[in-house]
Amino acid sequence: QVQLVESGGGLVQPGGSLRLSCVASGFTFSRYRMTWYRQAPGKERELVADISAVDDNTNYADSVKGRFTISRDNAENTVSLQMNSLKVEDTAVYFCHAGQYWGQGTQVTVSS
Repeated sequence: QVQLVESGGGLVQPGGSLRLSCVASGFTFSRYRMTWYRQAPGKERELVADISAVDDNTNYADSVKGRFTISRDNAENTVSLQMNSLKVEDTAVYFCHAGQYWGQGTQVTVSS
């Protein structure tokens, strides 16, 4: 049974940091590009960052470049998203994705 379980979301003030984690099971994690998406209320789901399976090549949305860092640990079947200098507009549900699999999402709220 494939599972992607996100954690680490919460409420943070503007300028703060959060670290999201996604633990995968039920498939060969090391063979998949891993992606974080987010969806804000009333908006379409958008790609935030991804990391390749082979050489850890990363890709970021322009809106998060320089603030967010994606990383993976194939030994722990985990992909993480370090989010720094958070802005109100980063508020969204963040989802972990691999192939055709999706996690349930974790809420990130940036508010003073």
